[in-house]
Amino acid sequence: MPEITCPQCGHRFSLENNDYNDILHQVRNAEFEKELSILKNNADKEVKLAVAQSEMKFQAALAQKDAEISELNNQLETSNKTKESDIELAVAQSKMTFQAALAQKEKEIEQLKFQKDAKITELNNQLQITQKEKETDIRTAIHEKETEINNLRNQIALDKSQVALQQKSLEERHQAELRYKDEQIALYKDFKARQSTKIIGESLEQHCKIEFDKIRMTAFPNAYFEKDNDIKTGSKGDFIYRENRDGVEFISIMFEMKNESETTASKHKNEDFFKELDKDRKEKNCEYAVLVSMLEADNELYNNGIVDVSHKYPKMYVIRPQFFIPMITILRNAALNSYAYQQELAEVKSRNIDITHFEEDIEDFKTKFSKNFELAAKKFNTAIEEIDKTIDHLQKTKDALLSSERQLRLANNKADDLTIKKLTKNNPTMRAKFEELKKGLY
Repeated sequence: MPEITCPQCGHRFSLENNDYNDILHQVRNAEFEKELSILKNNADKEVKLAVAQSEMKFQAALAQKDAEISELNNQLETSNKTKESDIELAVAQSKMTFQAALAQKEKEIEQLKFQKDAKITELNNQLQITQKEKETDIRTAIHEKETEINNLRNQIALDKSQVALQQKSLEERHQAELRYKDEQIALYKDFKARQSTKIIGESLEQHCKIEFDKIRMTAFPNAYFEKDNDIKTGSKGDFIYRENRDGVEFISIMFEMKNESETTASKHKNEDFFKELDKDRKEKNCEYAVLVSMLEADNELYNNGIVDVSHKYPKMYVIRPQFFIPMITILRNAALNSYAYQQELAEVKSRNIDITHFEEDIEDFKTKFSKNFELAAKKFNTAIEEIDKTIDHLQKTKDALLSSERQLRLANNKADDLTIKKLTKNNPTMRAKFEELKKGLY
């Protein structure tokens, strides 16, 4: 069924084939009559113009002849009618000339009328040919439009079916995700209800570790993901994720897992752990901080997906356990996009570090050389002082030895001068003893 679009409002409406053909026939006849009328008017105007031009020429010629006649009359009057015969002859000739000119003009008018009829006939033929060509073009355009409309209808129907299939697929996938989420929530609730507070926290860490290890070799073969056991700074997170390429670390994440029992009296909030997690991230030199939390189970903000809390602490996110692997994947893919820039930055830093190390080595050499020189000079001065002290000591020793030698010499002289007689001079007892000893010997 043909359709027609209103040129004013753009509304499309359908017509029966007979109505459509009648309207098309009326439009064609009206257009043909209009064009034929225009052509006839143009031809009439051209004929009238030609007749007017001929009449103007004829009137000009007539006026010229009247002027000539008037002049001849004047000449006749001035010549006392002596040349009447000549004037009559001239008048006769003028009339003949005028008759001939008039006959010529009438002939030209007849030719113009004939040309007008011929041009009208030619225009009628051209109009008929043009009308046939237009009808053919209109039929072709209508056929093309009908084909295009059919193609668009088929395309629309195909698109509708595809959209319906996609919508159905999305609904099925959404329903599956909802069922999985409900199952996971029920599983976690049941799991948490059967565990103590400490076991609950450790079980969430173990769950995340197992989930990561399941796909470690396929998705993250070169990644480092281990417990944070470094407590030198006084605190630690739960897990650290790092990954590098060609020696350039392009991503690092500090993970903290928080959970609690449903029966816990004092409920914690996720915000209670942001400050400590940010501190751990900075102390362990990690780029991102992620809190994997089962806290605030009824809070829709944390139940809807990944929550960005970087407005409070930079590069920090809060997620539920089901978003643990997707979070790593998102951050890793984002980091890989900037890996080339990080690699160039690492090369620049490496060149700067080389220069810095060279300057540091020179400064270190200067410092150590200056320190060694100062120590050597100090030791040299100390040795000089010790030598001076030793010289003084040796001089004192020499003087003491010389004094001892003199004393020994005096002692020896005194020993040589020592006799029994001197010893017993003032000691009668000893003298008697020696006397008895001598007598005994003899």
